[in-house]
Amino acid sequence: MTTPLSHLGPGDEFDLIRRILAQDVAARSASTVPDPRIILGPGDDAAVITGDRIVLTIDAAVEDVHFRRAWLAPDAIGYRSACAALSDLAAMAARPIGLLVTIAVNPADGPDFASAVMAGVSEAAATHGAALLGGDVSQSSGPLMVDVVAAGESARPLVRSGARPGDALWVTGVLGGAAAAVRDWERGVQPTHDARQAFARPRPRIAEALWLAQHDLVTALIDLSDGLAGDAGHLAAASGVRIALDLAKLPVSDAARESAATATEAIALALAGGEDYELCFTTPAGAMEGRAEAFERTFGTRVTHVGTVREGKGVTVIAADGAERPLELRGFSHFTQTGATTTRGGV
Repeated sequence: MTTPLSHLGPGDEFDLIRRILAQDVAARSASTVPDPRIILGPGDDAAVITGDRIVLTIDAAVEDVHFRRAWLAPDAIGYRSACAALSDLAAMAARPIGLLVTIAVNPADGPDFASAVMAGVSEAAATHGAALLGGDVSQSSGPLMVDVVAAGESARPLVRSGARPGDALWVTGVLGGAAAAVRDWERGVQPTHDARQAFARPRPRIAEALWLAQHDLVTALIDLSDGLAGDAGHLAAASGVRIALDLAKLPVSDAARESAATATEAIALALAGGEDYELCFTTPAGAMEGRAEAFERTFGTRVTHVGTVREGKGVTVIAADGAERPLELRGFSHFTQTGATTTRGGV
């Protein structure tokens, strides 16, 4: 697919769009093979795609809610905004096709700022196998907003509602790093490199989800955007089950441990911090144990058995002494002010 820059008419807005599309082309290798699923890309009133069971998602990133400019360069804002939407495709085991992006900027920022944000979007898209399909640019008298629609395809989308009593609960990677970065910034402390990377450059686990689907291991799947505490609750509610989390097995990141004053605080960051963008999934009992080593060898990241699916509802935790009790921490909510970051709530 070629980028139809010549299809755009004159004017400042279209000059900015031409600039965004040109840098998007530059972000991709000259040897990139055109995606046959994209019939018509940017430059017209709409994009045209085809595929086997199209999967669609939308994710908004709003200044001072999801990020602060003092924390991130413009390209990093765009990168993490795109990755949040791409992670939703991973949560369905969908292969990315492309992104539609709306960016609303203050006139005082100028086209250079908008172009830099979109350069980060293009980098994330190119890194994870998605094309920039188009979008919209607009002025805003309020905060910066980046709204990303991600389109993918999956012959058999994985959903949240398949967990059954007796299943095992697993998570990829480590948890709490992004929340640790926010915690440090808000205390006036510079986060460690690992914490900052966890926040600024999350990794949508697309290839990992496709691998799990290919091996027919998953009964239910969700990505960890609002924190394990909240997202495990979503999975439990959708499946009509109770999930018991084993706190001793929680893969707390080194960044969270370094930021927190106590082990309990580190666990809270890992449970409720949010924006880890790891996968949380259930498998039949014993199904993943024989595959975990192959998974880790293939992707260079750990996968950890963190809990069990049981009869009932909600989420409980198993303490170090073996006692089980209701989980008091919750994941992030825009409207109840819970979560790890004060831009998105407070623990």
